[in-house]
Amino acid sequence: MAITEIPAGSLDSQQFIAEQVEKIRAEVGSGLAINALSGGVDSSTVTMLGHRALGDRLKTYFIDNALMRQNEPQQVVSTFSSLGVRVELIDAREEFLRALRGITDPEEKREAVTQTFYKHVFGRLVQQGGAKFLLQGTILTDVDETVAGIKRQHNVFEQLGINPQEAFGYQIIEPLIQLRKDGVRKVAQALGLPPSVYARMPFPGPALAARVIGEATRERLELVRKATAITEAALSTTGAFQYMAILHEDRVTGMREGRRQFGYQIEIRCWESTDARTALPMRLPWETLEDLSRRILAELAEVVSVTYHVAPKPPSTMEVV
Repeated sequence: MAITEIPAGSLDSQQFIAEQVEKIRAEVGSGLAINALSGGVDSSTVTMLGHRALGDRLKTYFIDNALMRQNEPQQVVSTFSSLGVRVELIDAREEFLRALRGITDPEEKREAVTQTFYKHVFGRLVQQGGAKFLLQGTILTDVDETVAGIKRQHNVFEQLGINPQEAFGYQIIEPLIQLRKDGVRKVAQALGLPPSVYARMPFPGPALAARVIGEATRERLELVRKATAITEAALSTTGAFQYMAILHEDRVTGMREGRRQFGYQIEIRCWESTDARTALPMRLPWETLEDLSRRILAELAEVVSVTYHVAPKPPSTMEVV
């Protein structure tokens, strides 16, 4: 079934909110629903829509999967607590690391994250809490990229012929599926979310596993987590749509203190875009790139090479894996 897009330019945010709140109430009825909050604008918007529709009958969880940015779980829980939304933090780090062990293929990694998240972690939460519905922030770009075979997004099922009720034991509600990122931001702002949420740059569903080329081990995830923190601090004032650090798989030859060192390579990407369908690398000042490279090399002794990505989307994609 084709999805009718609501372009951001013609979106009436308040009308959209009212319609989605009523749809959620009608679908859930007197039952319970759950949702996973990552802190990104999509999941945050769904969380606020769900709580407006269901109140305490929506249970919101943050799944700590060992793939998030530095201090992200605690920061997200604190932000939503200040908005009056209770978020329960679930420690599933070891479960996700086990699921990713030995996997290097990009699609197999995404599938491992998907199955662990939906079937195992959320399967248990559904059974324990008696919920029959999962609210999630799938947007139209997720569907487009998955159906086209460009990249399997972790949150797309029915468009691939997968019945969530049969596969996982619960139904999935997707209030944002007619919108793209710019439209979601308008709705998020209308819901009263702060700029730190509605203007937040995109972050992939598989999280840092999507920014490690090759096996996402505990050690390699920690390295890209540190590189991410440095990169986000350095580029936060650029006004870019999205920026990231990527850890390459092969070690490269470098030199420290007069000796050869086989170290890691970090690739920096920084994008200009409106809705993520197309994007151009931002023309950052050379001094900015030099400073970022110096910081990464100084703070991460395992890294000997820092590069900048200059290919547009398409043919590139914004995330590497």
